[in-house]
Amino acid sequence: MSEAVSMTDDDHVRGPREAQLVVIEYGDFQCPYCARARPTLLRLQRRHGDRIALVYRHLPLEHLHPLAELVAEAAEAAGAQGKFWEMHDLLFEHQQQLNSANVPLLAQELGLDAQRFMEELQNRVHCDKVHAHAEQAARLGASQTPSFFLNGERYEGDSDYDSLTAAVERALGAR
Repeated sequence: MSEAVSMTDDDHVRGPREAQLVVIEYGDFQCPYCARARPTLLRLQRRHGDRIALVYRHLPLEHLHPLAELVAEAAEAAGAQGKFWEMHDLLFEHQQQLNSANVPLLAQELGLDAQRFMEELQNRVHCDKVHAHAEQAARLGASQTPSFFLNGERYEGDSDYDSLTAAVERALGAR
């Protein structure tokens, strides 16, 4: 029996929780394919409005991306200050320049409490949540990023614009 994939109370959600389509992404902020999917998901959400909710969960692939866990925890530290999605977007926008020295600069750019942010990173306050997401992804058979679930069902296609758009619109019954 496979584990159900549904939105939880502690998920970061962009869009209404009661949306017709919930897209859960297991991603890695250093993954180029996750970065490629981001503008497509945003465009689809703009097109379909409140019919789509986006959920982001962490699947840091440290064997490929050495900063993956650090930046996942940074996103959660920003989320603790109400700025998860803003940090999410900045991490992807600055993906090519990410290093341990400039992550605090992104927090500063967002106007976060810098001391709190740094303390949470140094004390690994959000490590358990990041690991829990990765463990759930592994139980679901999601071992690469991005891994998507559309209304709880695994999407096996590519993260390019055409493939992702077709899958989302099929799920919405728009086609």
